Amino acid sequence: MTTRRTLLSAAALMPLPALAQGADPTAVVERFHAALLAVMRDAQRLGARGRYDRLSSAMQQSFDLAAMTRISVGPPWTGFGPAEQQALTEAFSRWSVATYAARFDGFSGESFTTVGTQTLPNGDVLVRTHLNRTGGQEPVVLSYLVRRGRIVDIYLTGTISELASRRSEFSGILRDGGPTRLANELNARTAQLLGT
Repeated sequence: MTTRRTLLSAAALMPLPALAQGADPTAVVERFHAALLAVMRDAQRLGARGRYDRLSSAMQQSFDLAAMTRISVGPPWTGFGPAEQQALTEAFSRWSVATYAARFDGFSGESFTTVGTQTLPNGDVLVRTHLNRTGGQEPVVLSYLVRRGRIVDIYLTGTISELASRRSEFSGILRDGGPTRLANELNARTAQLLGT
């Protein structure tokens, strides 16, 4: 099972629930971790598509996938029409869920521990966690950036922004083929991860 690298995200353009605005950032992250561990424990029975279906709901509740798409695309986002923005958000969301479904494909006694929080000057909260692995392996440090009750970024080893990595990766695709090419690329990756 590959748990070294996690990505985020899930279903598209859902309205922000009223409760999410005041949701406790630690509770948001821990609820997602509980759902992820449940899927990992049942991974073999569920298969890739079953893991995708279960994680889609959990990620929809925990992540602001529309904001994550905008951040990953960066400045070009404002030049896209509403239909292009929606297609990109949906493609990014499906790909993010499929990536989790593919990578968290088994359970070997892993657990998550919340180790602290930090409120940033803009009001965002960084929730620091460890993915505890078995067999004497060092824990994986994962920090979640929570904004208005939803996760908007994950920092691997505490410092590597997932969305900054995505923006770097997406910039060339957007430059060469625009939003349609990026959406098609993400949809193709999703199909490959799910074996469809």
